[in-house]
Amino acid sequence: MKQHYDTFWSHLGDSRFEIWKEVLPPLIEEALNPEGNGNLPRWLDALQKIKGYPQADDYDLNVDAVSVTNKTPLSGEEKAELERTLRAFHPWRKGPFSIHDIFIDTEWHSDWKWQRVRPHLAPLEDRRVLDIGCGSGYHLWRMLGEKPKLAVGVDPSLLFMNQFLVLKHFIGEQEPGFFLPLTLEQLPVSQKGGAFDTVFSMGVLYHRRSPIDHILELKNQMRPGGELVLETLVVPESFGQLLVPEDRYAQMRNVWFLPSVPELEIWLRRCGFKNVRCVDLDQTSTKEQRTTDWMEWNSLESFLDPQDPNKTIEGYPAPLRAVMVCNKPQ
Repeated sequence: MKQHYDTFWSHLGDSRFEIWKEVLPPLIEEALNPEGNGNLPRWLDALQKIKGYPQADDYDLNVDAVSVTNKTPLSGEEKAELERTLRAFHPWRKGPFSIHDIFIDTEWHSDWKWQRVRPHLAPLEDRRVLDIGCGSGYHLWRMLGEKPKLAVGVDPSLLFMNQFLVLKHFIGEQEPGFFLPLTLEQLPVSQKGGAFDTVFSMGVLYHRRSPIDHILELKNQMRPGGELVLETLVVPESFGQLLVPEDRYAQMRNVWFLPSVPELEIWLRRCGFKNVRCVDLDQTSTKEQRTTDWMEWNSLESFLDPQDPNKTIEGYPAPLRAVMVCNKPQ
Protein backbone atom coordinates (compact mmCIF):
# COMPACT_ATOMS: atom_id res chain seq x y z
CA MET A 1 0.00 0.00 0.00
CA LYS A 2 2.88 2.37 0.79
CA GLN A 3 4.21 1.80 -2.73
CA HIS A 4 0.89 3.02 -4.12
CA TYR A 5 1.38 6.40 -2.47
CA ASP A 6 5.12 6.61 -3.17
CA THR A 7 4.24 6.33 -6.84
CA PHE A 8 1.42 8.84 -6.40
CA TRP A 9 3.65 11.62 -5.08
CA SER A 10 5.95 11.21 -8.07
CA HIS A 11 3.03 11.96 -10.41
CA LEU A 12 2.28 15.31 -8.77
CA GLY A 13 4.64 17.40 -10.85
CA ASP A 14 2.51 20.54 -11.06
CA SER A 15 3.55 23.18 -8.53
CA ARG A 16 -0.09 23.53 -7.49
CA PHE A 17 0.21 20.04 -5.96
CA GLU A 18 3.08 20.95 -3.63
CA ILE A 19 0.62 21.59 -0.81
CA TRP A 20 -0.84 18.10 -1.38
CA LYS A 21 2.58 16.59 -0.74
CA GLU A 22 2.77 18.52 2.53
CA VAL A 23 -0.77 18.02 3.84
CA LEU A 24 -1.98 14.63 2.62
CA PRO A 25 0.60 12.08 3.91
CA PRO A 26 -0.41 12.37 7.61
CA LEU A 27 -4.10 12.41 6.66
CA ILE A 28 -3.70 9.19 4.67
CA GLU A 29 -1.72 7.61 7.50
CA GLU A 30 -4.50 8.50 9.93
CA ALA A 31 -7.18 7.15 7.58
CA LEU A 32 -5.35 3.82 7.36
CA ASN A 33 -5.12 3.35 11.13
CA PRO A 34 -6.51 -0.18 11.76
CA GLU A 35 -8.11 1.03 14.98
CA GLY A 36 -10.40 3.24 12.91
CA ASN A 37 -12.09 0.33 11.14
CA GLY A 38 -12.24 -3.16 12.61
CA ASN A 39 -12.62 -4.70 9.16
CA LEU A 40 -9.43 -3.20 7.78
CA PRO A 41 -7.07 -6.00 8.99
CA ARG A 42 -9.34 -8.61 7.34
CA TRP A 43 -9.41 -6.70 4.06
CA LEU A 44 -5.65 -6.16 4.14
CA ASP A 45 -5.12 -9.89 4.71
CA ALA A 46 -7.27 -10.61 1.66
CA LEU A 47 -5.38 -8.00 -0.33
CA GLN A 48 -2.10 -9.65 0.63
CA LYS A 49 -3.44 -12.93 -0.78
CA ILE A 50 -4.35 -11.10 -3.99
CA LYS A 51 -0.75 -9.92 -4.25
CA GLY A 52 0.30 -13.56 -4.35
CA TYR A 53 -1.09 -13.70 -7.89
CA PRO A 54 1.10 -12.34 -10.70
CA GLN A 55 0.29 -9.12 -12.49
CA ALA A 56 -2.08 -9.73 -15.38
CA ASP A 57 -0.68 -10.16 -18.87
CA ASP A 58 -3.44 -8.04 -20.34
CA TYR A 59 -6.24 -5.73 -19.27
CA ASP A 60 -9.02 -3.76 -20.94
CA LEU A 61 -10.41 -0.54 -19.47
CA ASN A 62 -12.71 0.19 -22.39
CA VAL A 63 -15.22 -2.60 -21.91
CA ASP A 64 -18.34 -2.70 -19.73
CA ALA A 65 -16.77 -5.19 -17.31
CA VAL A 66 -13.26 -3.83 -16.72
CA SER A 67 -11.15 -6.94 -17.23
CA VAL A 68 -7.75 -8.44 -16.42
CA THR A 69 -6.55 -11.70 -17.96
CA ASN A 70 -3.51 -13.95 -18.32
CA LYS A 71 -2.29 -15.71 -21.45
CA THR A 72 -2.13 -18.87 -19.37
CA PRO A 73 -5.47 -19.33 -17.57
CA LEU A 74 -5.52 -20.04 -13.86
CA SER A 75 -6.05 -23.63 -12.85
CA GLY A 76 -9.46 -24.55 -11.48
CA GLU A 77 -8.07 -24.60 -7.95
CA GLU A 78 -6.33 -21.24 -8.36
CA LYS A 79 -9.47 -19.67 -9.80
CA ALA A 80 -11.65 -21.03 -6.97
CA GLU A 81 -9.24 -19.68 -4.36
CA LEU A 82 -9.09 -16.30 -6.09
CA GLU A 83 -12.89 -16.10 -6.13
CA ARG A 84 -13.04 -16.90 -2.40
CA THR A 85 -10.55 -14.12 -1.75
CA LEU A 86 -12.45 -11.62 -3.92
CA ARG A 87 -15.63 -12.40 -2.00
CA ALA A 88 -13.89 -11.26 1.19
CA PHE A 89 -14.45 -7.73 -0.14
CA HIS A 90 -18.26 -8.09 -0.11
CA PRO A 91 -20.30 -6.03 -0.84
CA TRP A 92 -19.17 -5.11 -4.34
CA ARG A 93 -21.40 -2.15 -5.20
CA LYS A 94 -19.88 -0.41 -8.26
CA GLY A 95 -18.72 -2.29 -11.34
CA PRO A 96 -18.82 -4.76 -13.08
CA PHE A 97 -15.37 -6.34 -13.27
CA SER A 98 -13.94 -9.49 -14.80
CA ILE A 99 -10.85 -10.77 -13.01
CA HIS A 100 -9.28 -13.82 -14.64
CA ASP A 101 -12.73 -14.75 -16.03
CA ILE A 102 -14.39 -14.34 -12.62
CA PHE A 103 -17.31 -12.03 -13.31
CA ILE A 104 -18.04 -9.67 -10.42
CA ASP A 105 -21.68 -8.75 -10.93
CA THR A 106 -21.89 -5.65 -8.76
CA GLU A 107 -25.02 -4.08 -7.28
CA TRP A 108 -24.82 -1.19 -9.73
CA HIS A 109 -24.48 -1.40 -13.50
CA SER A 110 -21.99 1.47 -13.33
CA ASP A 111 -21.24 0.83 -16.98
CA TRP A 112 -24.72 2.09 -17.82
CA LYS A 113 -24.03 5.39 -16.08
CA TRP A 114 -20.71 5.71 -17.92
CA GLN A 115 -22.49 5.12 -21.23
CA ARG A 116 -24.84 8.00 -20.40
CA VAL A 117 -22.08 10.34 -19.23
CA ARG A 118 -19.20 9.65 -21.62
CA PRO A 119 -20.64 11.17 -24.84
CA HIS A 120 -20.96 14.57 -23.18
CA LEU A 121 -17.42 14.93 -21.84
CA ALA A 122 -14.52 16.90 -23.18
CA PRO A 123 -11.80 14.42 -24.23
CA LEU A 124 -9.95 13.16 -21.15
CA GLU A 125 -6.68 12.42 -22.93
CA ASP A 126 -3.72 14.19 -21.27
CA ARG A 127 -5.98 15.83 -18.71
CA ARG A 128 -5.78 15.69 -14.92
CA VAL A 129 -8.99 14.12 -13.65
CA LEU A 130 -10.48 14.07 -10.14
CA ASP A 131 -13.34 11.72 -9.18
CA ILE A 132 -14.98 12.59 -5.85
CA GLY A 133 -16.87 9.75 -4.18
CA CYS A 134 -15.25 7.29 -6.56
CA GLY A 135 -16.45 4.11 -4.82
CA SER A 136 -14.55 1.02 -5.92
CA GLY A 137 -12.91 3.06 -8.68
CA TYR A 138 -14.91 1.56 -11.55
CA HIS A 139 -15.43 4.93 -13.24
CA LEU A 140 -11.82 5.85 -12.45
CA TRP A 141 -10.67 2.86 -14.49
CA ARG A 142 -12.99 3.83 -17.33
CA MET A 143 -11.54 7.34 -17.23
CA LEU A 144 -8.04 5.85 -17.37
CA GLY A 145 -9.08 4.07 -20.54
CA GLU A 146 -9.22 7.56 -22.10
CA LYS A 147 -5.46 8.10 -21.39
CA PRO A 148 -5.50 11.05 -18.97
CA LYS A 149 -2.25 12.40 -17.56
CA LEU A 150 -3.47 11.66 -14.01
CA ALA A 151 -6.69 10.27 -12.50
CA VAL A 152 -7.30 10.58 -8.75
CA GLY A 153 -10.25 8.98 -6.95
CA VAL A 154 -11.29 10.20 -3.52
CA ASP A 155 -13.52 8.23 -1.16
CA PRO A 156 -13.29 7.69 2.62
CA SER A 157 -14.44 4.04 2.40
CA LEU A 158 -11.56 1.68 3.15
CA LEU A 159 -13.51 -1.20 1.62
CA PHE A 160 -13.71 0.70 -1.66
CA MET A 161 -10.00 1.49 -1.38
CA ASN A 162 -9.17 -2.20 -1.11
CA GLN A 163 -11.42 -3.07 -4.04
CA PHE A 164 -9.58 -0.48 -6.11
CA LEU A 165 -6.21 -1.88 -5.01
CA VAL A 166 -7.26 -5.36 -6.13
CA LEU A 167 -7.50 -4.07 -9.70
CA LYS A 168 -4.41 -1.90 -9.23
CA HIS A 169 -2.40 -5.00 -8.32
CA PHE A 170 -3.37 -6.89 -11.46
CA ILE A 171 -3.07 -3.88 -13.78
CA GLY A 172 0.18 -2.58 -12.29
CA GLU A 173 1.68 0.88 -12.14
CA GLN A 174 1.55 1.69 -15.85
CA GLU A 175 -1.81 3.46 -15.40
CA PRO A 176 -1.60 6.81 -13.52
CA GLY A 177 -4.66 6.10 -11.36
CA PHE A 178 -4.68 6.54 -7.59
CA PHE A 179 -7.14 6.25 -4.68
CA LEU A 180 -7.11 8.59 -1.69
CA PRO A 181 -9.09 7.33 1.36
CA LEU A 182 -10.14 10.89 2.18
CA THR A 183 -12.96 13.37 1.60
CA LEU A 184 -13.13 16.34 -0.72
CA GLU A 185 -13.06 18.63 2.31
CA GLN A 186 -9.62 17.30 3.27
CA LEU A 187 -8.01 18.18 -0.06
CA PRO A 188 -6.00 21.41 0.20
CA VAL A 189 -5.89 24.03 -2.55
CA SER A 190 -2.78 25.92 -3.56
CA GLN A 191 -2.81 29.71 -3.58
CA LYS A 192 -2.19 29.26 -7.30
CA GLY A 193 -5.59 27.55 -7.59
CA GLY A 194 -6.87 24.12 -8.55
CA ALA A 195 -4.96 21.77 -10.83
CA PHE A 196 -7.61 19.49 -12.35
CA ASP A 197 -8.96 19.79 -15.87
CA THR A 198 -12.03 17.61 -15.27
CA VAL A 199 -13.72 17.04 -11.91
CA PHE A 200 -16.43 14.43 -11.36
CA SER A 201 -18.90 14.28 -8.49
CA MET A 202 -21.34 11.45 -9.16
CA GLY A 203 -23.77 10.34 -6.47
CA VAL A 204 -22.43 12.65 -3.75
CA LEU A 205 -24.27 15.98 -3.73
CA TYR A 206 -27.49 14.69 -2.12
CA HIS A 207 -25.45 13.29 0.79
CA ARG A 208 -24.06 16.75 1.62
CA ARG A 209 -25.74 18.88 4.28
CA SER A 210 -24.42 21.94 2.48
CA PRO A 211 -24.68 21.28 -1.26
CA ILE A 212 -23.54 24.79 -2.20
CA ASP A 213 -20.33 24.33 -0.21
CA HIS A 214 -19.77 21.02 -1.99
CA ILE A 215 -20.10 22.66 -5.39
CA LEU A 216 -17.70 25.45 -4.39
CA GLU A 217 -15.17 22.93 -3.05
CA LEU A 218 -15.33 21.08 -6.37
CA LYS A 219 -14.75 24.37 -8.16
CA ASN A 220 -11.70 25.12 -6.00
CA GLN A 221 -9.98 21.96 -7.29
CA MET A 222 -10.45 22.99 -10.93
CA ARG A 223 -8.21 25.00 -13.20
CA PRO A 224 -9.79 27.95 -15.05
CA GLY A 225 -11.78 26.63 -17.99
CA GLY A 226 -12.01 23.16 -16.42
CA GLU A 227 -15.08 20.96 -16.73
CA LEU A 228 -17.33 19.81 -13.91
CA VAL A 229 -19.44 16.66 -14.28
CA LEU A 230 -22.05 16.57 -11.53
CA GLU A 231 -24.44 13.62 -11.30
CA THR A 232 -27.03 13.65 -8.53
CA LEU A 233 -30.56 12.78 -7.51
CA VAL A 234 -33.18 15.32 -8.53
CA VAL A 235 -36.97 15.56 -8.40
CA PRO A 236 -39.26 15.97 -11.42
CA GLU A 237 -40.17 19.57 -12.19
CA SER A 238 -43.81 18.63 -11.60
CA PHE A 239 -42.93 17.87 -7.95
CA GLY A 240 -41.67 21.38 -7.30
CA GLN A 241 -38.43 23.23 -6.70
CA LEU A 242 -36.83 21.12 -3.96
CA LEU A 243 -37.32 18.04 -1.79
CA VAL A 244 -35.89 17.84 1.71
CA PRO A 245 -36.88 14.41 3.07
CA GLU A 246 -38.35 14.56 6.55
CA ASP A 247 -36.53 11.40 7.61
CA ARG A 248 -35.38 8.82 5.04
CA TYR A 249 -35.34 8.79 1.28
CA ALA A 250 -35.40 5.30 -0.29
CA GLN A 251 -34.41 4.08 3.18
CA MET A 252 -31.30 6.32 3.20
CA ARG A 253 -30.97 8.63 6.19
CA ASN A 254 -28.16 10.69 4.71
CA VAL A 255 -30.13 12.34 1.92
CA TRP A 256 -30.61 16.06 2.38
CA PHE A 257 -31.43 18.12 -0.73
CA LEU A 258 -32.99 16.92 -3.99
CA PRO A 259 -33.53 19.91 -6.30
CA SER A 260 -35.30 20.01 -9.62
CA VAL A 261 -33.04 20.39 -12.67
CA PRO A 262 -33.89 24.11 -13.09
CA GLU A 263 -33.09 24.67 -9.40
CA LEU A 264 -29.80 22.79 -9.73
CA GLU A 265 -28.91 24.92 -12.73
CA ILE A 266 -29.42 28.01 -10.58
CA TRP A 267 -27.15 26.58 -7.86
CA LEU A 268 -24.37 25.99 -10.39
CA ARG A 269 -24.70 29.45 -11.93
CA ARG A 270 -24.75 31.08 -8.48
CA CYS A 271 -21.50 29.24 -7.77
CA GLY A 272 -19.98 30.91 -10.82
CA PHE A 273 -20.12 28.13 -13.42
CA LYS A 274 -20.75 28.81 -17.10
CA ASN A 275 -22.25 26.72 -19.91
CA VAL A 276 -24.49 24.93 -17.41
CA ARG A 277 -26.54 22.20 -19.03
CA CYS A 278 -28.34 18.98 -18.13
CA VAL A 279 -27.10 16.34 -20.55
CA ASP A 280 -28.98 13.32 -19.18
CA LEU A 281 -32.00 12.61 -17.01
CA ASP A 282 -32.71 9.00 -16.11
CA GLN A 283 -34.90 7.22 -13.56
CA THR A 284 -32.94 4.41 -11.94
CA SER A 285 -34.39 1.01 -12.71
CA THR A 286 -34.27 -2.19 -10.69
CA LYS A 287 -32.19 -3.63 -13.52
CA GLU A 288 -29.49 -1.01 -13.02
CA GLN A 289 -29.35 -1.27 -9.21
CA ARG A 290 -30.18 -4.64 -7.69
CA THR A 291 -29.16 -7.41 -5.32
CA THR A 292 -26.61 -9.81 -6.83
CA ASP A 293 -24.45 -12.71 -5.79
CA TRP A 294 -21.69 -10.16 -5.07
CA MET A 295 -23.96 -7.74 -3.13
CA GLU A 296 -26.46 -9.83 -1.23
CA TRP A 297 -28.07 -7.10 0.87
CA ASN A 298 -31.27 -5.22 0.07
CA SER A 299 -31.18 -2.98 -2.98
CA LEU A 300 -33.46 -0.64 -4.93
CA GLU A 301 -36.42 -3.01 -5.28
CA SER A 302 -36.77 -3.08 -1.48
CA PHE A 303 -36.70 0.71 -1.32
CA LEU A 304 -39.57 1.36 -3.74
CA ASP A 305 -43.32 1.30 -3.14
CA PRO A 306 -44.36 -2.27 -4.05
CA GLN A 307 -47.60 -0.88 -5.52
CA ASP A 308 -45.99 1.97 -7.47
CA PRO A 309 -42.35 1.74 -8.63
CA ASN A 310 -42.44 5.46 -9.44
CA LYS A 311 -42.41 6.20 -5.71
CA THR A 312 -40.03 5.37 -2.92
CA ILE A 313 -41.28 3.36 0.03
CA GLU A 314 -41.72 6.68 1.85
CA GLY A 315 -43.93 8.07 -0.94
CA TYR A 316 -41.39 10.40 -2.55
CA PRO A 317 -40.60 10.42 -6.30
CA ALA A 318 -38.46 7.40 -7.22
CA PRO A 319 -34.73 8.01 -7.79
CA LEU A 320 -34.24 10.28 -10.79
CA ARG A 321 -30.65 11.12 -11.71
CA ALA A 322 -29.47 14.16 -13.63
CA VAL A 323 -26.06 14.62 -15.20
CA MET A 324 -25.00 18.26 -15.25
CA VAL A 325 -21.96 19.51 -17.17
CA CYS A 326 -20.55 23.02 -16.82
CA ASN A 327 -17.30 24.98 -16.90
CA LYS A 328 -15.28 27.11 -14.53
CA PRO A 329 -14.71 30.51 -16.14
CA GLN A 330 -11.30 31.21 -17.64
